[in-house]
Amino acid sequence: MTSVTAKRRSGPGHPRNGQADAARDRAAWFLVLPALLPILVLSVGPLLYGIALAFTDAQSGRTRSTQWIGTLNFQDLLHDTLFWDSFRIGLLWAFGVTVPQFLLALGLALLLNQKLRMRWLARALAIIPWAMPEVVVGIMWRLVYNPDAGILNETIRDLGLGDGRDWLTGLATALPAVILVGIWAGMPQTTVALLAGLQNTPHELHEAAALDGAGAWRRFRTVTWPAIKPIALAISALNLIWNFNSFALVYVLTSGGPGGRTRLPMLFAYEEAFRYGQFGYAAAMGCVMVAVISVLLAVYLVGRIRGGGEER
Repeated sequence: MTSVTAKRRSGPGHPRNGQADAARDRAAWFLVLPALLPILVLSVGPLLYGIALAFTDAQSGRTRSTQWIGTLNFQDLLHDTLFWDSFRIGLLWAFGVTVPQFLLALGLALLLNQKLRMRWLARALAIIPWAMPEVVVGIMWRLVYNPDAGILNETIRDLGLGDGRDWLTGLATALPAVILVGIWAGMPQTTVALLAGLQNTPHELHEAAALDGAGAWRRFRTVTWPAIKPIALAISALNLIWNFNSFALVYVLTSGGPGGRTRLPMLFAYEEAFRYGQFGYAAAMGCVMVAVISVLLAVYLVGRIRGGGEER
């Protein structure tokens, strides 16, 4: 009797539950729509337009209409040595900034995680570069590198190490000087992310490892690193993508010079579009960079999925 009653009550309820779920889904989409529309209009829309533009001969200052030229821009791009030089420089910049940035940020995060006096002040000072706009950072470091009155050359002269040099216009020093600024500017956000992971690591694990006779390096290798590894991989992948797409900082520091030694792919695409008016060709460069970033993201996501499967 009870089971029959339950069936009678639950039987007609299924359609109503399905209708209620559908109504909730529609309501959820309606609530998400105001946030989704700006993303579609301001991100997806321009991306699709840029992809379409890459297959045209769009130029500025031309009277005839834009023509569809297929993959001609991409064919020209394959033989453009200047673009591939900028691509190589972009990779050197991205890895040259990301790797030291992570190592220094890890050391700083480990230091700030200790019970130090005035630790709150040290943490506040550590994130100051993160709070500064890239344009301001670029202007400030241009003053530091100034060959005549910059603090770097003044220090070199005071120490008797020579007369200094023009760091941002020297062919051998421009890229290392810019990489140093990139490390300084981006290190705080990596430090904050790693510090959050360190603070979420149970202190009991460190105590147990210490009781077992583990030294500092062994505790880091067996306790600390496994706990922060997901955060470290995530922030490193994001930093690599952000650094590869850098524009404002390098543009303010060197504008891509000297002789193209610091011309990153984004700078090259910007020059083609807004200095020479080759919008279609610049859009093709953008498509190549989007493809590279997509590959990097795919590699990272596959690694994360495999890592998660192994942990389970």
